[in-house]
Amino acid sequence: MKNRRSIRLAEYDYSWPGAYFLTISTLGHRPMFGKIRGEEVELSRQGKIAEQCWHDIPKHLATVEIDAFIVMPNHVHGILWITESRPRSIAVGAQHAAPVQPKRPRVDPGTLGAVVRSYKSAVSRAIHQLPANPNLGVWHRNYYERVIRDDRELESIRTYIVHNALKDCADLKFQEQMETL
Repeated sequence: MKNRRSIRLAEYDYSWPGAYFLTISTLGHRPMFGKIRGEEVELSRQGKIAEQCWHDIPKHLATVEIDAFIVMPNHVHGILWITESRPRSIAVGAQHAAPVQPKRPRVDPGTLGAVVRSYKSAVSRAIHQLPANPNLGVWHRNYYERVIRDDRELESIRTYIVHNALKDCADLKFQEQMETL
């Protein structure tokens, strides 16, 4: 396996309490989560699963809260809050929907990476249970994150999520129109 350059902050502990902005994309940026209808996203069954699993994050991970988010046809934008940092010695045990793949590097429980891994795994498992989707690849390998540093940035990102959804709707609708020509 190639050594990939990490996109994470080198000296930052992603289990620290705070707000994090995420973008998680589908494999190949396929629009599997829905279609654009006007200025709205009409979620597919897979998109409804992605939405429900996002809502379920705090049910499975007591130290995580959700904030603004949206499921788009080929990605999810959202803000997650880690509300308390658990000492590594306590952060052991089963993880909600963690994939059973021992060859992958260990992701420490209680970190943002563990939350994203759990979410992606829960969505994938539920989608694989749908008819005709047993081996469907769902997610792009990585995800984009940004540590939210202050209230002004938090409000700006919340606004971005709402307005970017409208922009994404317009962009995807244009792409769909071009594909039919």
